[in-house]
Amino acid sequence: MPMFEDYEIAQATDKTPQVTKSNGADTLAIPGDDGEGPIEVPASRSSISEAAKYMHNLSASPSMKERRGSRNSFGTSLPIPRSKRQSRLSSVHYPADESGRPTRPGMPPVQPSRAILASQVQSIEVEKVKKAKNMAFAFDIDGVLVHGDRLIPEGQRALEILNGDNELGIKIPHIFLTNGSGKPEKARCEQLSRILHNPVNTEQFIQSHTPMSALAEYYKTVLVVGGEGYKCREVAEEYGFKDIVVPNDIVAWDPTIAPYRVFTPEERASSRPRDFSKIKIEAIMVFSDSRDYATDMQIIMDLLRSENGQFGTIAKDPVSQRVPIYFSQGDLLCPTEHWTPRMSQGAFRIGLEAMYRALTGVDLERVVYGKPETATYKYADEVLTSWMEELHGEEKLPENIYMIGDNPASDIIGGNMYGWNTCLVRTGVFQGGDNDENNPANFGVFPNVLEAVQTALRKQMGDDFKMHFDERINPVLHGDKSDAAAII
Repeated sequence: MPMFEDYEIAQATDKTPQVTKSNGADTLAIPGDDGEGPIEVPASRSSISEAAKYMHNLSASPSMKERRGSRNSFGTSLPIPRSKRQSRLSSVHYPADESGRPTRPGMPPVQPSRAILASQVQSIEVEKVKKAKNMAFAFDIDGVLVHGDRLIPEGQRALEILNGDNELGIKIPHIFLTNGSGKPEKARCEQLSRILHNPVNTEQFIQSHTPMSALAEYYKTVLVVGGEGYKCREVAEEYGFKDIVVPNDIVAWDPTIAPYRVFTPEERASSRPRDFSKIKIEAIMVFSDSRDYATDMQIIMDLLRSENGQFGTIAKDPVSQRVPIYFSQGDLLCPTEHWTPRMSQGAFRIGLEAMYRALTGVDLERVVYGKPETATYKYADEVLTSWMEELHGEEKLPENIYMIGDNPASDIIGGNMYGWNTCLVRTGVFQGGDNDENNPANFGVFPNVLEAVQTALRKQMGDDFKMHFDERINPVLHGDKSDAAAII
């Protein structure tokens, strides 16, 4: 990491709400001075590429100092949203009756018989309920619950248990924490719900670029890269970015910028070309895996080497005038339906870093979100706390959190650093021995996610905890199946 004097750091963290000047030009003010803006979490890994020992350190010229002070302390912190996301659980909300149960117009009060029975069980097993509310799970998705669009069978059963098919009939908080990306959260949750045969709500779902929504308060005009078609543009629009450019817009404006690209009439018709030589792009956001390495790398390199983000220019100083670049995650490999993991966004980033070094002679400073970055786990705390309130009316963070993942280099190392219990499964990237040598899971290695969930539940709830809810037993009479008639 570059070294700064104390007065430089003070300058970088000064978040005045006014517009500041950088080389005579207006730049965006830093939000958050009023306490309503994003939280900036210190980066837990260097912003310098992983080949840093072969590179010379970045120098801080005066213009770079101004850029740091007027942006978001680029390279030293990762902004994440400050407040809970607005609930999207349902567009229909019925009023409650005197007992608090929801009603429906013209219909008698809702009588959820199973929920009533579970409530009776929970009223008796007070200590077990307390333990159940003091634990939670964070699931990686690809390689743990699914392979691409194909269900891992044990994943369905594990979620059924956590969604209430256990002896208490209680829902145990769990979230989905994935380095996957490229679609709006709602669409991805709907897709996962179909595959997993269990509800996946946007309020319990974090993909790699979800925390990057906070960056919409820092930058107006951004280049968004990756994903299928224009889905990442849709994601950025939902996050609140005001002016979104994608590579197809630039190719439609100037086809010579990507000489090897075959640009179809359909792509041209759906693009938004304009004169990008007159547009200042303030930041680059790599939201998902590139579908066209050659085109995306060429456009990104042109922009990184430009003068303050304008195409058709080449900066005299490639460091001080370089626009910030953010990657949503850093995984080198990702499990898919193919028999071995495929290269992911981390491979694209490393290639870009090497190319930038070769063309400029300096190292590329960049910011990487996603696991194992601390900011992602900090955001997971916010989401878990919010989901606890949704499920149990208690806005608190459970003490015992279990991270279940297949990638030691992201899921496990990140969970270990954040103090979570980590479980490594053998259904994805990890195919090694007893445990990973470099980043061992601290709770254990399991053949699949179901074994991990059941072991964690028995650890917290007791070895006799049952992974099934029996509706035929009357908890009030403490009876067995023969007492079932007493329920009616």
